[in-house]
Amino acid sequence: MDLRYRADEIAFRDDVRSFVRDHLPPDIHAKVENGIELMRDDFERWMRILSAKGWIATNWEKTDGGPGLTPAEKFMLEGELLLGGAPRLVHFGTRMVGPVLLAYGTAEQKQKYLPKILTSEEIWCQGYSEPGAGSDLASLQCRAVRDGDHYVVNGTKVWTSYAHCADRMFALVRTSREKKQQDGITVLLIDLKAPGVNVRPLITIDGRHHFNQEYFDNVRVAVADRVGAEGEGWKIAKYLLGHERSNNTGVMMAKRVLDKVGRIAEEERVGGAPLCQDADFRRRFTEVRIELEALEMTAFRVLASASADQPVGSEASVLKYKMAIVGQAVNELLLEVGAYYGMPLEGQTIRGQSNAEAIGPDYLYRMSADYYLSRGSSIAGGSNEIQKNIIAKRVLDLP
Repeated sequence: MDLRYRADEIAFRDDVRSFVRDHLPPDIHAKVENGIELMRDDFERWMRILSAKGWIATNWEKTDGGPGLTPAEKFMLEGELLLGGAPRLVHFGTRMVGPVLLAYGTAEQKQKYLPKILTSEEIWCQGYSEPGAGSDLASLQCRAVRDGDHYVVNGTKVWTSYAHCADRMFALVRTSREKKQQDGITVLLIDLKAPGVNVRPLITIDGRHHFNQEYFDNVRVAVADRVGAEGEGWKIAKYLLGHERSNNTGVMMAKRVLDKVGRIAEEERVGGAPLCQDADFRRRFTEVRIELEALEMTAFRVLASASADQPVGSEASVLKYKMAIVGQAVNELLLEVGAYYGMPLEGQTIRGQSNAEAIGPDYLYRMSADYYLSRGSSIAGGSNEIQKNIIAKRVLDLP
């Protein structure tokens, strides 16, 4: 296998780097660099800039409105955006809803939703987990009862990323009580501004507002907004989870953090010498970088098959599992580099609500917040234990 990029691919990479330098709003870049919580306006502004360039739906085919990139170009585009200091996108519309509508949606659903996803006019979130149904997703209880041309939805969803920034949710709901739990699950597209929807914030230990819990009280959803047939939700959910776990942004975010670790180690001193010259630090830094480079190659292979009309195999679970481990190792190394200066956790500062002067370099105060956030990556999106079971059964063929 030749892993070297061609001349045209290198030219494309350079074009992406120039675009980020010229078009990423400085205030958004500053927030990203300093770990400040981003708001709906921040995400939407940057996503609309990418939409205007035609770079928002990187995993869509050109015939569907995507940029028509090669796997290498997709990989470079997503990576260079993050390495250039751009924020991680609220990608549920392009990464998940779009592919599932292209595969399972009606002509009317495609016409209604896909154009606004491509322009970033509408932002989506994912309604999967519930208080009693996380990794055991088949146990979900949020109920949808058919009432003429509508479903009436009652129940709750939890740990919903960026629901406070979203216009719509694609949700798994229970439409029947079957002997096999998976057979009674259906996908609905829910307007979060509909009567009866209540979105409540969940502030996590890092001090930021990532997650939410939603309550549905007799929320009416048109049957026309059901994706697929009743009871097909589990099949669609597995298809969607493959696309979620094939996302390589976690790899590139870890790479960005590790690059920052290297820069800080050149500035910080131990025993009168730069930290980067310390033998123990160099060993640990090199070990993490090797793991990250191997993971990057795995992400590239998975991304090559993660098109809107292609199923993603069990290798996505390998990527998800290792991404969590490596991401945690990178953030642990970052916190250790900051030492005592990196320990304070100040929520107001992280949320951009403090005018207090930083103690030490201004990059230090976000270290503990990012470290604590990374601890949840081995749970979110399917716990590491679940990924191990998938790998054991589907890759290793174990009983």
